[in-house]
Amino acid sequence: MAENNSKQGLTYAQAGVNIDAGNKAVELMKQHVRATYRPEVIGDIGGFGGMFALNWKNYQRPVLVSGTDGVGTKLYLAFMLDRHDTIGQDAVAMCVNDILVQGAEPLFFLDYLAVGTLQPEKVAAIVSGVARACRESGCALIGGETAEMAGFYPDGEYDIAGFAVGVVDQPKIITGDRIRTGDVLVGLPSSGLHSNGFSLARKICFERQGKKPADIIPELGRSLGEELLTPTRLYPKVILPLLGKFDIRGMVHITGGGFYDNIPRVLPKDCGVEIDAAAWPMPAIFSLLQNWGGVAWPEMYRTFNMGIGYMIILPAQEADNLQQALRQQGEASYVIGTVVAGEQQVTIRGGVFDA
Repeated sequence: MAENNSKQGLTYAQAGVNIDAGNKAVELMKQHVRATYRPEVIGDIGGFGGMFALNWKNYQRPVLVSGTDGVGTKLYLAFMLDRHDTIGQDAVAMCVNDILVQGAEPLFFLDYLAVGTLQPEKVAAIVSGVARACRESGCALIGGETAEMAGFYPDGEYDIAGFAVGVVDQPKIITGDRIRTGDVLVGLPSSGLHSNGFSLARKICFERQGKKPADIIPELGRSLGEELLTPTRLYPKVILPLLGKFDIRGMVHITGGGFYDNIPRVLPKDCGVEIDAAAWPMPAIFSLLQNWGGVAWPEMYRTFNMGIGYMIILPAQEADNLQQALRQQGEASYVIGTVVAGEQQVTIRGGVFDA
């Protein structure tokens, strides 16, 4: 016979999961999510699955391209500053910029947010950043998951990841296999560190230098925390209008691994690149990190984007017209290197490498 337990029965909320708070968060984020919808979206927020009716007639052989990524330890900056309305853009940018490399137009996005204690207003702020970035990238936020994991994450902390799906016509996929010696690399500026290298940046700034996020850094003209938390740039609106107008043979999203590890991902086996480090202005944050941490310059270019967040590889004779098209968008660009014969090696010269 079962033992009679006179204690009051437990609830899910007492175990640390507040369903009512989750429902409130959904209500707070609805307006942001709906503002991202494209005409192809079917249904509304709250369904078991997000639906998107792609018009296949616009493509000869449509190919779906997917990508997933997170924000990494940049999240600690959001926690330290208690600012959560921009970190969602980082999650979106890391995904849509990746699939853009193959020429894909971002169609829709899903997010995954795991929290220790669900605070509806904070969740809504995070999702508002996701939604704003989706609108700027032209993709719909058609679904997501907010998981309250009591006891797993400390109160006030969370993790976020994203999932993007885009489409490209198979004949127009950009793979890098047409890259040839003599082609040039045109670089587009980053907005700062983007979402990579933060484990090293935090160690340099807060452990070795003992700085605080609120410290005003004269070389930056603002606080260190503001600089580091600057959201990752979104490149789809800049790049998509160029596709089909130029013979773009390869593109590179400079993420973890910097120049040395990302550029070879698109190079044919018989090609390398030579980069001129003096071809673009290096943002102050990178020289500060190098100086404060005593980091060797090759390590800097293997860890950070060094002021170039995205690269386009195309024939040299098209570079001027490409840059003119970018200027018409109000976009700065720099011819930063050349494709040479090699074995996918990246050689960086000039600038700090000649000092």
